Amino acid sequence: MIKLKIKSGDIVRVIAGDHKGSEGKVLKVDREKNKAVVEGVNMVSKHTKPSAKSPQGGIVKKEAPIQISNISLIDPKTKETTRVGIRVEGDKKVRFSKKSNQVL
Repeated sequence: MIKLKIKSGDIVRVIAGDHKGSEGKVLKVDREKNKAVVEGVNMVSKHTKPSAKSPQGGIVKKEAPIQISNISLIDPKTKETTRVGIRVEGDKKVRFSKKSNQVL
């Protein structure tokens, strides 16, 4: 399993695929499949039957996972996409932006 540098709560931009240019917050990361669910990106329609939970049924829009390689973290300082590095400060590992050298 590889070390992922994107975590839940990060603001990311899609850099490849049908939703290129879209931005959103990472809701969930699946480390085994190398996929992430990004808020408002890669929306799919799911047909649901009426049930106790949703008595109306119908078509529900929800986010589908997107490949980690197709998203890039947005630097909070410059508001541009950036690569992420990991360095040791004291006795802790911290993530930092390679463009602004700022701790994330």
